[in-house]
Amino acid sequence: MTEAPEHGPGSVTPAPGHVTRQEERLLEQLSPFELKTKLLDLAAAAGSSNHRALLDAGRGNPNWVATTPREAFFLLGTFAIAESRLVWDETDLGGTPQSTGIAQRLAGFLAERRDEPGADLLERVVTYGAALGFDPDLWVHELASGVIGDHYPGPDRMSIYAEQIVREYLIAEMCDDVEPKSTLDLFAVEGGTAAMCYVFESLTLNHLLRRGDRVALIVPAFTPYLEIPRLDHYGFDVVEIHASAVDSTGAPTWQCPDEEIDKLADPNVKALFVVNPSNPPSVMLSRATVARIAAIVAGPNPDLIVVTDDVYSTFVPGFRSLLADLPDNVIGIYSFSKYFGCTGWRLGVVAIHRQNILDRRLAGLPPDDKADLRRRYSRLSIDPESIRFIDRMVADSRQVALNHTAGLSLPQQVQMTLFAAFALLDSDDRYKTRTQAIVNRRLANLYRGMGIPLPADPLRAGYYAEIDLMDWARSRYGTAFVDWLGDTYEPIDPVFRLAEQTSIVLLSGGGFDGPMWSVRVSLANLQDEAYLEIGRCLLHIFNEYVNEYQAAQG
Repeated sequence: MTEAPEHGPGSVTPAPGHVTRQEERLLEQLSPFELKTKLLDLAAAAGSSNHRALLDAGRGNPNWVATTPREAFFLLGTFAIAESRLVWDETDLGGTPQSTGIAQRLAGFLAERRDEPGADLLERVVTYGAALGFDPDLWVHELASGVIGDHYPGPDRMSIYAEQIVREYLIAEMCDDVEPKSTLDLFAVEGGTAAMCYVFESLTLNHLLRRGDRVALIVPAFTPYLEIPRLDHYGFDVVEIHASAVDSTGAPTWQCPDEEIDKLADPNVKALFVVNPSNPPSVMLSRATVARIAAIVAGPNPDLIVVTDDVYSTFVPGFRSLLADLPDNVIGIYSFSKYFGCTGWRLGVVAIHRQNILDRRLAGLPPDDKADLRRRYSRLSIDPESIRFIDRMVADSRQVALNHTAGLSLPQQVQMTLFAAFALLDSDDRYKTRTQAIVNRRLANLYRGMGIPLPADPLRAGYYAEIDLMDWARSRYGTAFVDWLGDTYEPIDPVFRLAEQTSIVLLSGGGFDGPMWSVRVSLANLQDEAYLEIGRCLLHIFNEYVNEYQAAQG
């Protein structure tokens, strides 16, 4: 067993008043994000006494922002205000920008401002749209009117040209830049969280999922996917598919063994929910796993609905989504928040292929269900049964009665469009390479601080790290120590010690249905050097445990 050093980098000073084991047992029942509030309080109190800066690696808000597409957005706003004043120019008042000749006026505007931030991208975005066949005036008018936000969204699902740009982005990022066999229809929503709410709600309102139905979830998983299906409102029978595979050394790979995936072959499993790459392990599904799911869909469970949340996709080189591999069965969720550093913008889309089992299943519902849905959507169409699932989702998002005012705000859609176009025009993937490098540097620092080599994994996103502390401790300190630690302390004790002694906040991996003795570290929101300190402090905490263990052995 490795000796525990008394002092060294990452050394800490114990704080008085450690949370008791009984208190920890009660707190383990909380969501990790609710538990985080307690940890933040402890960390702040410790920081005031030991003069340590609080390091909160418990939330995945990135500390970078994509500046160029924002510069283009604000410059576009300046142009749009000038267009407004061409129509109506009084003190504090303007008019609605007009489309006739607006593309030429924007070209002149940009010609006078070539050196201003955002001008080059804005010009290239307009040119890119024209190359896709957009009408120049209508395209620029959608951008200019949208950035002002003086109209309700229309079409309510997504603006016409915005949808086409974001569709191109999703094809590039999710489908290996290969045009799918069926058109992707998009619904612009208020971030990934709204997408989750709308998807769950519309699946049940439209009788595609019913209370008590069996659904599957790959775990560990982002906690709302653990909690929503179990709410009384839905009452699903949740089957967990454990990403419990290990490599030749016994270390977790966070992939799913075949026997776990084979749970989907049961036709009673109506839906699969997956975060890909995963959260918190931050690993993409292997191609073998995707092929096994596809074989199940092609065979024993053809009506399986697959909901894939791909928010971390851009951090894996060569990522390919289930949206590309299972086009008929998949509802895709994507949020711009992490990649572009725009959590405050609330930008997301739901993507569904135009040819899909959802609409086919709606057509095959029993007569009573069809009558129920006919009543629900009768004010929207004289033929409500023809309304597709994705458009029902739009109506459901506004309680149907407010469908005429549904849709993501137009300024949000414009910023989303500029983010997507910026990525599409980055032919050398400079932005993607840099953001991937940021999280990979931080992950390397974390492992170096813990004193362990970072294994290579081409499927790793690296946006988070889930550290199986018992696996690490077993390899470093031995099985006898691990047995003693599990008998003596609660699994969340390490995160409390870190908060109390070092003002470091991590989340317990057990709250994500991962190994109970694991921690989730966000690699997105702190400076690079902070992760070296986090690793060192984790190592010191475990050396403390070793000292206690050795004393207990006499």
